[in-house]
Amino acid sequence: MNELAVVSGAASGIGAATAQALAAMGYHVLAGVRTDSEADAVRADGIEPVLLDITVPEHVEALARRIADDPERRFLRVLVNNAGIEINAPVEVLPLALWREQFEVNLFGHIAVTQRLLPLLRRSRGRIVNISSVGGVAALPVFGAYAGTKFALEAASDSLRREVSAHGVQVVVVQPGGVRTEMAARSGEISLGLAAAMSSEHQHLYSGLINATVASNAAFLERAAPAAKAGAKIARVATTPRPRARYALGRDAALIIPLARFLPARLMDAILAMSHRSRNPKPAPAPEPAGSPS
Repeated sequence: MNELAVVSGAASGIGAATAQALAAMGYHVLAGVRTDSEADAVRADGIEPVLLDITVPEHVEALARRIADDPERRFLRVLVNNAGIEINAPVEVLPLALWREQFEVNLFGHIAVTQRLLPLLRRSRGRIVNISSVGGVAALPVFGAYAGTKFALEAASDSLRREVSAHGVQVVVVQPGGVRTEMAARSGEISLGLAAAMSSEHQHLYSGLINATVASNAAFLERAAPAAKAGAKIARVATTPRPRARYALGRDAALIIPLARFLPARLMDAILAMSHRSRNPKPAPAPEPAGSPS
């Protein structure tokens, strides 16, 4: 095939599996990693690790130069914007610095890579695959910041698709549901750590909801799709001749996404509340301040 593909966030999980699947199809994959140890872990036939923190302009520029100066003059055919982080806490509680960090990685970093590589993709009439989430359509409680980044990526993808289709570049969104990855497994620990640092008032208001969400997600991930299956699906989406604009990935995504789009918001709220109720008992009334009238 003798063409290039770029996969960001390829050190583990969905990114690593996608890189492996594309390499098996004959692509030379430039796999974005952030450390030398990650590079050693992903290096394989057809997979060349590249230092790529998508929030660092020098890394993005170096990637573009690597492609433009490819010694075999191969075209860039596929860009998979996959890198991401997930830090979950209630909207009131999550520090603004962590909101900004998630948007820097999950949205602005992808925009930076896309802007820099679009001239190379126009040359090959290539394809951009943006990895969104079921959270880009249905925002669960405690997932406000993460879902916000994915909603924004969905909107940016729609605009971009309509802007570059006349140039021969295709833009596709993949919306994974539950996938067993290191990031998904760590997110619960991060949430519980943030909860432990909350004020007593916020503990009273939100600890039950956070614990219920973490427990529910942990139980769900035990039945979730393996990363290898997700990577194989993304590789097929990246290479199919006539792609759709969006692909749900996983049975849960195929169910939740239509419900979120077509059910009234209040009914969707009720369904989500019922799913948490058994693990999220109603908090007891807050104690009255000393000296309050009886």
